[in-house]
Amino acid sequence: MTQIPIRLELLAPARTAASGIIAVNFGADAVYIGAPAFGARAAAGNTVPDIGKLVQYAHQYHARVFVALNTILFDNELEEARRLIWQLHETGVDAIIVQDMGILMMDLPPVELHASTQAHNYHPERIQFLDQVGFSRIVLARELALLQIRAIREVTAAELEFFVHGALCVSFSGQCYMSASQGGRSGNRGVCAQPCRKIYDLIDANGNIIEKQKHLLSLKDLDLSGHLADLASAGITSFKIEGRLKDDNYLKNITAFYRKRLDAFLEGFTDFRKASSGRVYFDFDPNPSKTFSRGTGSYFLNGRNPEMVNFDTPKSSGEYVGKVIRSKGKILEAELDTNLNNNDGITYFDGNGRLAGVKINTAKGNTITLASVVNLRAGTPLFRNYDHVCNEMLKQSRTIRKIGLSIRVAINGNTLTLHGEDEDGNRYGSSFGIEWQPAQKPENAREMFVAQLSKPGETPFEVTGITFEWEMPVFIPVSELNRLRRRFLIGFMDHRLANRPKNKIFQRNPAPVYPVTAVSFSENISNHLAAEFYRAHGVVQIEQAAEVTGNYKGKKLMTMKHCLKYQLGYCPREAAHKHSGWIEPIYLVDGNLKFRLGFDCKTCQMELYQQ
Repeated sequence: MTQIPIRLELLAPARTAASGIIAVNFGADAVYIGAPAFGARAAAGNTVPDIGKLVQYAHQYHARVFVALNTILFDNELEEARRLIWQLHETGVDAIIVQDMGILMMDLPPVELHASTQAHNYHPERIQFLDQVGFSRIVLARELALLQIRAIREVTAAELEFFVHGALCVSFSGQCYMSASQGGRSGNRGVCAQPCRKIYDLIDANGNIIEKQKHLLSLKDLDLSGHLADLASAGITSFKIEGRLKDDNYLKNITAFYRKRLDAFLEGFTDFRKASSGRVYFDFDPNPSKTFSRGTGSYFLNGRNPEMVNFDTPKSSGEYVGKVIRSKGKILEAELDTNLNNNDGITYFDGNGRLAGVKINTAKGNTITLASVVNLRAGTPLFRNYDHVCNEMLKQSRTIRKIGLSIRVAINGNTLTLHGEDEDGNRYGSSFGIEWQPAQKPENAREMFVAQLSKPGETPFEVTGITFEWEMPVFIPVSELNRLRRRFLIGFMDHRLANRPKNKIFQRNPAPVYPVTAVSFSENISNHLAAEFYRAHGVVQIEQAAEVTGNYKGKKLMTMKHCLKYQLGYCPREAAHKHSGWIEPIYLVDGNLKFRLGFDCKTCQMELYQQ
């Protein structure tokens, strides 16, 4: 029996419906977008009608649209969330991404449900449970290593989705309460204030300063573009790009980059295929270093490494371009590794170790005129975080995506039939009554048919070949042939849409038993339906979510794989570790705010507690 190839999906973010259309055009097999409310990026919500327009566009390519409704819900929001899910289902969305288990207790439409990474999908037992209760896909925790992913694949039949690019949360997703504890802005409610990107001092129990004024919790960005084959072999079928708050140039560049990488991988395998249709014609060479990046790494995919953090800045410093030779006022001379352009933005670290930036007015060789006075020491490294030429190229890109379609023309008496077959094997034919005449110039008749039938009009088709079944070349007025072509292509698209791959329907299974019988506030149970869900699956002791009680005193605000002992060279599990001389516990301090750090060396995790 021939094995059906596994579909590999490139999943791109969409800040707006227009951004989602861009993502599809630039190669995304699927797009995730924020609902009007209850999305984990509250600033990236979209109306139901706009989401519907994106769905209609994406489905032409058999690309899918997932809607993020992945915050925890309060009791007074449950009915609104239920109505919203029904409204989204009516637009034809392909899945709803959720965190709150109370949603599973609702009267739901037949829609596919994905378990958000906010649901803390790290442990195989929990992921197996989520599979068993009806989730068709699990969005895995970013902290997982390849070996862990393989182990998860062995115990679940659900699709596995994994982040491959973009910003990283330092805490396990869904397990961070730092922002909520300080100002009521909860990440589980979509309004995180990102305190992890702030500057902190690290001190010991006696007040001795270990590190001063550093971004000690700020991670570099993720880039797993070199590990797509490893992830596919481990069982990942959806490769997710982070960035629902990023601009469209970032979206174009990164989506194109991963489309090319994934296509290059697929080219050598028959076991895998892309998850949607169409060939993308790029008019630029994508380069991730040209758009927002804090520097990149592979995080924990191949084990812990010291290159995952940047204590100096949480901002996009950009690509290294050279170093200062001399600087005076607005004139800068530099030893450059690459050409700079007028209107570029360059960055550097000032005398206090802080990232600063300035716009270039003009760049002529190694001599640069700046928009403001900047006096830099000789040897200061320079970076470019805004490439004007690249950004203008991305803004004006005419990249297009086309679905291959072959056409067979058959004429029998006064009936013309157009038969079509697209790249996915969909077949459709339309017959039309016509009046024709023998072609006066037989040698030109075929060329005329080919020229007119090859025009895609407003459709995404690309005619890849035309064959003829006629006894003799015939003449039909161009206007009439164009009319028939338009009717045929509309009919073919309707047929194609009706035959697109079917979504999985959520069916709740009440039988599975949750791995534990008592759950803490970190299970994020914020409404009575969520509590009913856990009780229905064997949980007898439930603590409400901290967002409900407002009680954070003494609680664990973060659980992290990121560990400062390791990053600073003091990890006791490392053979070459330094002896710290610290008096524990140690603390992160920001003005009057003080957070105690705990170290669970058995699980190789760091914890942060409210004092």
